[in-house]
Amino acid sequence: MTFAGPAYVPILPDEADIDRVFAMIREARIGGPFWAPPRDERPTLIVRAASAAEAGALLAGMDEADRASAFCLPPADDADPWPLLTPGTRLVAHGDDELAALAHIAGCAVQLLSAGRFGATESDIRGAVAREIFGRRYRDPFTGQGSDICATIELLAEWRRILAANRGIVVACGMAWWKRHEIGRFLWKPGQSLRFFRSGRRAVLHAKRLGGAVAIWPSRVTPSLIERAHARGVALIRVEDGFIRSMGLGANLVPPSSITVDRLGIHYDPCGPSDMERLLAESTFPPPLIERAQALRSAILRAGIGKYGRADSHVFPAREPDRRLVLVPGQVEDDMSVLKGGHGLSSNLELLRRARALEPDAEIWFRPHPDVDAGHRNGVVHDDEALIHADQVIRGGAMARLLDVVDAVHVLTSLTGFEALMRGLDVTCHGTPFYAGWGLTRDLTPIPDRRGRALSVDELVAGVLILYPRYLDPVTGLPCRPEVLIRRMAEGTARNRLGWVSRIRKLQGRLMRHFA
Repeated sequence: MTFAGPAYVPILPDEADIDRVFAMIREARIGGPFWAPPRDERPTLIVRAASAAEAGALLAGMDEADRASAFCLPPADDADPWPLLTPGTRLVAHGDDELAALAHIAGCAVQLLSAGRFGATESDIRGAVAREIFGRRYRDPFTGQGSDICATIELLAEWRRILAANRGIVVACGMAWWKRHEIGRFLWKPGQSLRFFRSGRRAVLHAKRLGGAVAIWPSRVTPSLIERAHARGVALIRVEDGFIRSMGLGANLVPPSSITVDRLGIHYDPCGPSDMERLLAESTFPPPLIERAQALRSAILRAGIGKYGRADSHVFPAREPDRRLVLVPGQVEDDMSVLKGGHGLSSNLELLRRARALEPDAEIWFRPHPDVDAGHRNGVVHDDEALIHADQVIRGGAMARLLDVVDAVHVLTSLTGFEALMRGLDVTCHGTPFYAGWGLTRDLTPIPDRRGRALSVDELVAGVLILYPRYLDPVTGLPCRPEVLIRRMAEGTARNRLGWVSRIRKLQGRLMRHFA
């Protein structure tokens, strides 16, 4: 946030509004070049003069104690100012210096050297800063419509958190070429581009030299890279597709509009903790966040949004009347979530057999995984084998719409179980997906002791879709909230920039199925 933009004559805010907005800015730590790396110094006296000569004259006029503690900040300093602005710090600056405004908001004492836009004395600053803030119009970058100062602060605060988290990531390894542009934007930070390596050895050595971390795609890196990084003290940050991913399949080379970034582990591996698991186990979910989760869930259900975008209209077979209808979604059998969370079960056919054993009287529909049906991944179950246990094999149409038809699902680790929970369906887990163990599912496998806390569906949605992942607006390319991506998908404005590659990939899948 900068104090710039078209001015207009506002309704002057009351003191409570000023206090509230100042507190929001102070908590968000935005204003000035807040996106830049911070300085290491922590002075108690900051001198920001117009020139070196003026700074020298000011220092000469100070007593010995102030002169010893003074830190002279250049006029055009491009570091993050907020680590310098702690309560108890004093600032000496000119009245038109934006740092004077930020220092006042931060609770620092400010001495003005000259009159300017923020006043002539310290007593002028509060009113002058309030007029600057409330005397501007604000615009939502995603809609182009008018916004307000509070929404603007919240958006900039989210951007700051993302940039701060990205700052230590210097290298990426294991990223498919067609994802790199998007991954580079998700992990962007000012002044330093993210380098991509195919060699794990080179990635770790480069990260070690820079004193940073390596972002990895877990399914595409070798155990030797993990061992090498551990031996050299290089942190690994695990990156995966988000839960509302894109308008199209990843197997068709559609880049993601959502990812997860996990420093502790990865959400699909129940053998160890992850940032998501810790978030769900320890976070408080205040009422405004729950209201936001409820609204987001309603928007997703209303638009028929699933992991791969908006549902098209499709006519599913008629279900048998007065009979419980259970869906069993197939998975990619060598998917990392299956290998890590399946407890030894990976066969789609065996999952289907177990579901029938538990639901002897139900009508069961089996849904092959789209990546498997497209010919790109492992896990084929021939229809005649599936129909030994299932009543029908269902293809076509989006999973979001199919879930509106059924009563329950049996899953191994499929994201379908989470989507079913959002719709209030019964979910039986034959493995340990990330949404198991929170009191919402019937769990047939051991649950880590780290879980066990009971959550509501909307608390789960808040953690899984709002707090944990990151999103990119497919129109502007800016980091956004999930609500923006959902709106783009619902409106049909979320486009795949690699459409030509996806078409070639689909042709490749058809050829593979033909020759198989």
